[in-house]
Amino acid sequence: MNNQFSHLLSPLQIGKLKIKNRMCMAPMGGGYADLQGSHGEYNETALEYFTERARGGFGLIVAGALYPDNLVDPCDQSFCFMNYPDAFMKQAHRLTENCGLYGTKVFQQLSMGLGRNYAGLYAPSKLEVWGAPDVESPELTRDQIKAKIERVVSASKLMKDCGFDGVEIHAMHWGYLLDQFAMSITNHREDEYGGCLENRLRAAREIVEGVKQVCGADFPVSMRMGLKSYISGLNKRNFSGENEKGRTIEEAVEIARLLESYGYDVLNVDVGVYDTFYYAAAPMYMSQGHVIPLAAQVKEAVDIPILCGSRMNDPAMGEQAIAEGKIDGIVLGRPAMADPFYPRKVAMGRPDKIRPCIGCNSCVYKIFDGCEHVTCAVNPQVQKETYYRPTPALVKKNVAVVGGGIAGMEAARTAKMRGHNVTIYEKSDHLGGLLLPASAHVFKKELRQLVEWYKSEIAELQIPVVYHADLDAEAIRRLSPDTVIVASGSHPVVPPIPGHDHPKCRTGVDVLTNHPDLGKKIVVVGGGLVGCECAVDFAMQGIQVTLVEALPEILCATKMISPSVGQMIPDLLEHYHVEVKAGHKIMEVNDRGAVIAPMAGGESQEIEADTVILSIGMRSNDNLEGQLYGDGIEVYTVGDCQHPGNVYTCVHSAYDAARTV
Repeated sequence: MNNQFSHLLSPLQIGKLKIKNRMCMAPMGGGYADLQGSHGEYNETALEYFTERARGGFGLIVAGALYPDNLVDPCDQSFCFMNYPDAFMKQAHRLTENCGLYGTKVFQQLSMGLGRNYAGLYAPSKLEVWGAPDVESPELTRDQIKAKIERVVSASKLMKDCGFDGVEIHAMHWGYLLDQFAMSITNHREDEYGGCLENRLRAAREIVEGVKQVCGADFPVSMRMGLKSYISGLNKRNFSGENEKGRTIEEAVEIARLLESYGYDVLNVDVGVYDTFYYAAAPMYMSQGHVIPLAAQVKEAVDIPILCGSRMNDPAMGEQAIAEGKIDGIVLGRPAMADPFYPRKVAMGRPDKIRPCIGCNSCVYKIFDGCEHVTCAVNPQVQKETYYRPTPALVKKNVAVVGGGIAGMEAARTAKMRGHNVTIYEKSDHLGGLLLPASAHVFKKELRQLVEWYKSEIAELQIPVVYHADLDAEAIRRLSPDTVIVASGSHPVVPPIPGHDHPKCRTGVDVLTNHPDLGKKIVVVGGGLVGCECAVDFAMQGIQVTLVEALPEILCATKMISPSVGQMIPDLLEHYHVEVKAGHKIMEVNDRGAVIAPMAGGESQEIEADTVILSIGMRSNDNLEGQLYGDGIEVYTVGDCQHPGNVYTCVHSAYDAARTV
């Protein structure tokens, strides 16, 4: 095989089941309503969502957790698939058959329960609920435990009858119910399901023994397993992982040995629990492949395959880890949403064609915001594969895209793919727009990759780019296009305070674009995501940073913050010794630094600083749309010049406009 990814592309053996390659799609949100019909069966959206990833070349797909318990935890009985096995089987047969057409194996993940992660659900013991320490989870009785185990076993038999190639047990990770049984901090029972480690693993053992009994010894059973919790107590995060109060890697190794002895055929590993969610659903600030060293320790202890997830974006990193014997395969969740054809592009030897997951966790934000559906910032077609593709245009038009930032590039790319004649007009001498300063941080590698991916797409589609083209309405009229897509972006807000034009006073965009010498002490004004990222980045470089925010807390000006980002940013600020001055406003920039004052009133304070960085928001650039009314030109406004947002809003608004031109 003449390919740099020979290990990723080699077959993987799980028991007697052969997987065609080492790239696996992680389970993500399978139990959410957008993938299920009125009786819990997979709907057409689900069939196309999974089939698209099979087309993309994944060797193994693990469909997200289903909840077979219709006896113990409260549930909508009309929505429980166990009450309607015939309806579920009909659709599941179609799903497994569709994926099988591409040689992809499919495991169905089944959950014993969520436990203290959600209020009102049963836990092994009476425990404080995640995110609500004043609320207590009720304790399971022995009979309820048995009933839950029986439901998982019965559901596994149904899955085998539906044509699934195996099941994965959800989950001894992320602090879900089986995780709570396994950890002494959440299991205070005194019966056979509590006490020593083997007792705490009894439910996991009885599940796999039951599945093997009803499905046969050769039917593969996987366990989704967390290798370290990173907590110092319930609802208490542990950034460093020192003095672990949850699961240690040493205990994880012992658990892995026991799970293998019980009959589990493969372990699908990662780290973290809800209490430290930035380890569970790691954002871009977490290093890629951070689980590999822990997974390698488990692999040394067992003979069954170890599949490793969490920030496994880079195929070269996965290839190396498999080649060195540290893991047996990679598990891709968010990257599988960003680009369903990730494995096929690896097989082509074109990893540069993979649309990068940027680790923004917009997907996670949407779920926790109550939307109950998965989305992706860079791929607007996620779980819309059946109806949201860029179809060929019936009438070919001349389309002028004003602005070469991310919204402009996405609009141009999509319009060109539909067959239109497209030209980008960019006022600077380069593409990328505000994505370039946004990607300047050391922890924004994937964002830089996204810029390069778009530039490559523009080049391969042969879309002309006219640089130094600062178009006004009259210039556009002279071009006489059929359609104009305005993507002219936004600019930083600068408050009219004394010293706003002082040499020490600079905007975040300016600093990240021009990389000036900031000195040894800086003040960052603005505790939104951009300001916080600047504070963290510069503090990582050894600069003394003070962060000033007018609101009572940082990161509270927008709801579009995922739990993992909302947890990790404050911990990063603390770890790198950033002094946070919440509830304060900037009053002046002078020769000595910044003058701030409490929002509630009181004496002002002068902070010595070599540079004062303003990061208090963005304002849309002039919108040309209204100036072109009545000229017979179809005009759309997308991205930041419609409303300042983020990668998600820019890409989605641009794609939607371009697919309707």
